[in-house]
Amino acid sequence: MDLGSILTSTLTDTMTVSLPLFRTELALAATIVLLLVCRMLPLARRLDSAFIALGGIAFATWFAWNDLRGLPGAPWGTPADGVVTPLRQELFGGLLLFDPLTAYVRLLLAGFLALYVPFTLASGIPDREDGADFYAMVLGGALGMCLMASANHLLTVFLAVEMASVPSYALSAVLKGRKAASEAGLKYAVYGAGAAGIMLYGISLVAGVLGTCHLPTMAVELPAIVGEGGGRTLVLALGGLMIAVGLSFKLSAVPFHFWCPDVFEGAAAEVGAFLSVASKAAAVALLVRLVSGIGEPVAEAAGGPVAAAGLAATRQFMVFVIAVLAAVTCTLGNLAAYGQTNMKRLLAYSTIAHAGYLMIGAAAVAALLGTRPEAAQRAVAALAFYLGTYLFMNLGAFAIVALLRNRLRSEEIASYAGLIRSSPGIVIAMAVVLVSLIGLPPLAGFVAKFLVFSSVVEAVRLSTAQPLMLVLLVVGGLNTVISLFYYLKVLKVMTFDPPGDDRPSEPLSLVSLSGALVTGLVVPVAALGIFWSGLYACARLAGRIVS
Repeated sequence: MDLGSILTSTLTDTMTVSLPLFRTELALAATIVLLLVCRMLPLARRLDSAFIALGGIAFATWFAWNDLRGLPGAPWGTPADGVVTPLRQELFGGLLLFDPLTAYVRLLLAGFLALYVPFTLASGIPDREDGADFYAMVLGGALGMCLMASANHLLTVFLAVEMASVPSYALSAVLKGRKAASEAGLKYAVYGAGAAGIMLYGISLVAGVLGTCHLPTMAVELPAIVGEGGGRTLVLALGGLMIAVGLSFKLSAVPFHFWCPDVFEGAAAEVGAFLSVASKAAAVALLVRLVSGIGEPVAEAAGGPVAAAGLAATRQFMVFVIAVLAAVTCTLGNLAAYGQTNMKRLLAYSTIAHAGYLMIGAAAVAALLGTRPEAAQRAVAALAFYLGTYLFMNLGAFAIVALLRNRLRSEEIASYAGLIRSSPGIVIAMAVVLVSLIGLPPLAGFVAKFLVFSSVVEAVRLSTAQPLMLVLLVVGGLNTVISLFYYLKVLKVMTFDPPGDDRPSEPLSLVSLSGALVTGLVVPVAALGIFWSGLYACARLAGRIVS
C-alpha cells in the first residue's frame, strides 16, 4: 500500500467512523476552548462561566445518550437519527474503543457534570472571577476520564490517566490563600507523579516483551509467552504490577491511598465530590477494560495447550492481585473512617472502602472470564449499576457537607450536633444518603451491593477461584457491618447530641435553591432502591463487553 492510499484510508476512517463516535469528547473539548476564549474577551467575561459549561455539557450528554441508544439491544430503542452502531468499534486506528462500556461511562460522566455544575453554583465555589478556570479544569479532567473508559492502547491508557489527573491536582488547590488547600494540591501532585512514573515504566516492560501496546494484540500474544514460562513471564508480571500501581492510585486503593484523606480534607468539598465520583467511575471502567481485554480467551483455541495454560495463569494472577487489594482496601477504609472527626476525611475513607467493594466486583469479573461469560457479563453489569447509584449517593453527601459548611462555617462532625432541631430536612437527606452508603434496604446502595455480592457468589460457584472468592465475600459482608458504626455515628451527632451555643440560628431549609439541589440528589437514592430496572437495563448493556 502506498502512502497516498494509507492517508486516504486513514482520513476516511477518521471522518466517517471515528469522529461521529467521538462527539461527546469533542463537545467537552469545544466547551473548554469556549470557556478560555470567553476568559480573554472583555465583553464575554461578563457571562457566567457556569452557564457556558452547562451548555456544552448538555450537548455532550445528548451525544452520549444517542451513542448508548444506538447500540444493538439498547433498552430505549434507536437514536433519533435511526443509526445503529456496531457493538464494538475501534477508533483512530485502534487507540480507542467504542463499545457498551464506553457509551455507559460517557453518559454517567456527562450526567455527573450536569448535576455537578448546579451544585457548585449553589455552594458558591468557584467565585465568578475564577469560574472559567475552574470549569475548564473540571471538563478537562472529565475528558481524560472519558478517554480512560475507552482506552484500547497502553499509551492511550497512560495519556488518559494523566489528562484526568493533572487538572485534579490544580483543582485540589483551588481555594486560594488557604494553606491546607495548597498542601493538598502539592501532596496530590507528588503522589501522582510517582505513580505515573511507575506506571509508565511498567507499560514499557510489558510492551517490550509483547512487542505491542494494542490491548487486543496483547491478548493474543500474552497467553503463549506466559504458558512457556521463563524470564519473560517474570518481566510481564513485574510490568503488570507496575501498571496496577497507577490504577490503584486512581482508585485510592491501599497501599496507594495516602493522598486521599489529606487531599479531601484540604480541598473544597466540591473538589472532593469530583474526585470521589467521576475519578472513581473512570478508574473502575479502565480496570474492567484491562481485565476483560486481556483475560478473554481470544487465543486459547489457536494457541493450543500452551496458550490455554498461559491464559489460565494470567487470569489467576489478575484475580489474586485484585482480590488482595480489594480485601485490604475496604477493610482499612472502614476501620480508619471510624476514628475521624472531620466529615470530609470520613467521606475520604468511605471512598476508599467503596473502591474496595468495586474491586471485589472486578475480581469476580476476572474469575468468571472465559469459563462463564454470561456470569461475567452480569458481574460487569453489577459494577456499572454500582457506579450509577454511587454517583447520587456520594454527590449528595458532599453537597450536604458543602451547604452545611457555608451555614455552620465548619466541616467537623461535632458542629452538626442537634441539627435535627433546626434543619430536619437536611438531617433526613443525610440519613438517606448515609444509610444507602452502608447498603441497607430499601435504598439504592442495597441493590448495588446485593448485585456485586451476587456476582461474587456466582464466582464462588462457577469459577476455579472458589476459596479466594469466598474469602472476598466474607470480607465484604464483615466490612458492611463495620461501616454501620461510623455512618450512624454522624446521624447520632445530628439527632441526639445537644447543639452548641454558637450555632447559627437560621435553619437550612429544603425549600430553597440549595434544598432543591439536595432533594434532586437524594430522591434518586431512594427511588433507585425500588425502581431500579431502568438503570440496570443500561448496566446490563454495558456488561456486553464480555463475549
